[in-house]
Order: sequence, then C-alpha cells, then structure tokens
Amino acid sequence: MKKIPLEILGLSSSQSQSGSFALILGEKTGNRRLPIIIGMFEAQSIAIQIEKISPNRPLTHDLFRSFAEQVHVAVLEVVISDLKEGVFYSKIVCSDGASTFELDSRPSDAIAIGLRFGVPIFTVESVLSEAGIILSDLDENEAEDSDDEDDDDTDTDTDTDEPRATPPPREPSGQVSLDELTKMLAQALEREDYEKAAKIRDELNKRND
Repeated sequence: MKKIPLEILGLSSSQSQSGSFALILGEKTGNRRLPIIIGMFEAQSIAIQIEKISPNRPLTHDLFRSFAEQVHVAVLEVVISDLKEGVFYSKIVCSDGASTFELDSRPSDAIAIGLRFGVPIFTVESVLSEAGIILSDLDENEAEDSDDEDDDDTDTDTDTDEPRATPPPREPSGQVSLDELTKMLAQALEREDYEKAAKIRDELNKRND
C-alpha cells in the first residue's frame, strides 16, 4: 500500500456545519486537497500546536503525549487509511522499541497527536481518489474568508453584557503599545482563549521583525 504524504494547508470555520471546522490537507507531491470536517475542540488543539502556544493546562492530546513518553512509546506516523460512507478513518502508528503497532483513531485526534510528536501525515490513493479535490479558486475563497474574519475582529465585545473596558494605551502611530499587547497575550492565555492569543502573538511577531 503506497502512502501519500500530506501537509496541513489551512483550518477554518465550516460553512456547511455550524460549530465545526474544515481542516484542509494538501498532497505534498501533487495538487489534490483533502478537506475533513472536525469538531471545535480538535480544531483548537490542532491550532494551538501549529501556533506553538503553550496552554496553562494540558489538553487531552498533550496528556496522550506525556503518557506515551512516560511508558516509552513513540509515535512514528499518522495515516488517514480509509473512507467509508463519508466517514474518514485513520491510524496512529506507534513503536515501543521492540514492536510496531497501530491505534485506530479519528483523523482529527490522530493529527492533533501527530503534530505533538512532529511526525508525518499520510493517506492512501483510494482516499484521495474518492475525497480529494482540485479547485483552482479554493485559495481565493480561503482568502475571502480570512478577510471576513479580520473585518469581524474590528468589533469587540459587542455581543456581551459586560461593561466596555477602557481602551488600551496607544502609541503615537495609533497602535496598541507592546507592553499592553504582552499583557493582553497573558490574559488571553489565562482565559484559555487560544484563538485570540494566536492573533496577539502574530501582531507581536510583526512588531519585533
């Protein structure tokens, strides 16, 4: 069975299923893409690992990694192995040093765990042939979705009953100060709002470049 290497291309809110996210995987050696609908928790777990954000408390997939390391089990790779009636199946390939074994898993959990071990993600031709897509305008749609999200971010706390906080201090250029951004990042991590923390961290990285 020939395995086809994949890479994560994007993660965005699903327009077809409320409360779900679309994880877009791309064929490394081709132009096919594999979209998989995953849950909010798994999407958050994948996102914070991609963004290299350390949560205050370990998530379930962090716990799996810690347990595996304690019992000296290594994860070797993740394989999206099958597609039956629209449901994806995957395997986590592990080794205890003496033997190799596979664990059945949902693709979202397998990928979240695989990212924590830094292992490759694979699929097989039968899955890509059935569910893979080639859309030249997919990137344009993703860019439009990203622009919409950026526009939404300009309105803060409009749907809450909490009193509006005092605007953070700004520099002469009109930007929020670096000190205040650092405080906002710490507050977002404390509240476990990893999506906001990732955006603040990106802004800090831009300022420091």
